Order: sequence, then C-alpha cells, then structure tokens
Amino acid sequence: MEDTSTRSEPESPPEASAESTADGPTSEPDDETDIEALRERVESEYDFDDFGPSDMAQMSADEWDAAFDPDTWITGDRLLDRVDAELKSRIATRDVFGVLERVREDGEERILVYSDEGYAIISPTGEVRGEGTVLRDIEPIVALAAMDSYEVPEPPENWSLPHPDSVPEGSGEFGNLVVQAVAAAQVLAGAALLVASAVADLGTIVAPAMGIVFLLVGVFLFAMVANARLSDRFRSEEYRNRLRALREAKERPEFVPVEDGVVTERGAAASDSDRDE
Repeated sequence: MEDTSTRSEPESPPEASAESTADGPTSEPDDETDIEALRERVESEYDFDDFGPSDMAQMSADEWDAAFDPDTWITGDRLLDRVDAELKSRIATRDVFGVLERVREDGEERILVYSDEGYAIISPTGEVRGEGTVLRDIEPIVALAAMDSYEVPEPPENWSLPHPDSVPEGSGEFGNLVVQAVAAAQVLAGAALLVASAVADLGTIVAPAMGIVFLLVGVFLFAMVANARLSDRFRSEEYRNRLRALREAKERPEFVPVEDGVVTERGAAASDSDRDE
C-alpha cells in the first residue's frame, strides 16, 4: 500500500491566484464606472439651467457628490462675484425676492440677501447660512455659481426690486384676449345653432345639442379668463405689499444679524451652530 502521509496538498492553480490578485485592481475602475453612470443619470434627470430648491431637496448625497465635484468648485472673490451676478439676474426676473448687499465679517467680504421672510449670508468658501425662504432659494444658486461649467448670465442694469407703483396689475393679457375671442366665438356659434333650431324645423336634436355644448364651452372659457385675471391681480397686490414693506422699513429686519455693514456676533454664532450640526 502506498504511503500518502508525507504527500503535500496540491497547490492551487496559478489561474486562480491570478484571478484573486486581479480582483483588487479592478474594483477601482468599477467604482469609477459607477460614478460616471450616476453622473450621466443625474445630468439627464435634472435641469441644471433651472436648478431650484425642489431639485436640491430631491437629490441624494450620492447624486450630489456625482454632480458637483468638490475639487472643481470655485471659491474666493470669484465665487462672490459670480453669485452676485447670478442673484442680480434672478432678482430682475423675480425668481428671487430680496435686497442684495455686500457686508463684511472678520475682515472678509460677504454677500447678504434679505427680505421680509428671511436672510442668507454667503461667504467666499461657498458656505451659506441664514433662515427662511431666502436661505432655501439661495443655496442652489450658490451651488450653481460654484460650478466652473455653469455660465453666469450678465445681469441687466436695472436689476433691483422695482417700485411698488410700477408693478403692473397682471401679465399675459394677450393670452387672455385670445381666450376671450375663442369664448365669444363659441357663444355666438351656440346661440346661432339654438336660434336656427327654434326658427327652422331641422327635424334633429343634433343642432340644439351642439348649440348647448358651444354655449357651455364659451361660458367655461370666460370664467377661466376671469379667474386668471383675479389671480394675477392678487399676486401683483401681494408683491406690491412686500415691496412697500421693504421700502418703508428704514433699517434691515431685526432677524438679520448685520449692523453698520458688519455681521454681528449673533450671525457668527449661528454659523458655528450650523457647523456643529
């Protein structure tokens, strides 16, 4: 009988060891591929030319890291200039409601945006702190301005908030007139069909039925135009009231931590608490 006690165990084939050593190096390319795939999906899913707070809230942490590469972010005075131009453009188009100022903190320049519903302070590092709806609106704007691939539009000369008396009653009057014309045509057609059915014995119910349908459509369109005009007037009046409140206030709102163009200790304390969180 053959003695097998001294026989060594068979060695693993070299192919297996080669595969095991190859697993490590291939993991990094796989990770890079996953990041690229995630970045492509984010770019196709989100419109960064119209990136807003709702989009920012929907993005996960992985999507945020894939879309915004921290190594390519713009900081310093260049970031403040880009944010300044972007905010002026958005204030001019009413995408942002607020007063824009340059303030200082610890000897460095900051951008302050405030309204009757909150404020935001932007630092050269891209940090944004504040409260209210202004903070919610400003955060995605700063993120966009920090991207080198994003082209900041040139703000118009008269970018500041308008005078309350210069705000029109509503917008889209041409569209309302077009809808009114269509509604009038529907009413006239319906009335004509009903009159024709009453005067001449057409011997069918199709004409009066269509006349009633045309009348109902016309009335509905007139009601829709009236509702749109009332909504425009309400929004315009609300906008004018907010403008008057800012103009009549001789000083910044009490919740804005800025005095004499300098961020106070209250604002600095809020920044420290944000970092701790």
